[in-house]
Amino acid sequence: MSREALLTDDQWARIEPLMPSSQGQRGRPFREHRQVLEGIIYRFRTGIAWRDLPPSFGPWQTVWKRHRRFSSDGTYDRIHTRLLAEADAAGELDWMVSVDSTINRAHQHSATLARDTGGTVESHESARRAG
Repeated sequence: MSREALLTDDQWARIEPLMPSSQGQRGRPFREHRQVLEGIIYRFRTGIAWRDLPPSFGPWQTVWKRHRRFSSDGTYDRIHTRLLAEADAAGELDWMVSVDSTINRAHQHSATLARDTGGTVESHESARRAG
């Protein structure tokens, strides 16, 4: 696989039916979806600016506009939903979620609230002094 050919034929075969058609629309027909989609993938993998896309993906404006269109018309959502469903049906997904409490922060005003913890009287003493 070359540096700029990012999708295998098998991957493209799974995605291609979900791509929108330019049939019945005014103007020019769409540039080849695979070339443009690989340009979008390349841009996000490398972190380059849209204007710095290699010319092998076509005009950067076309790649940017197609990315914007796919984001707004639900194309990416359809692709994601289909691939997720296929992976789930094949048993390739693990739906376990882990939450780390160290990232949950309390609001600054919640730190000094007097609260009844249901414990002994000694533990409530400092809360009474603070209130």
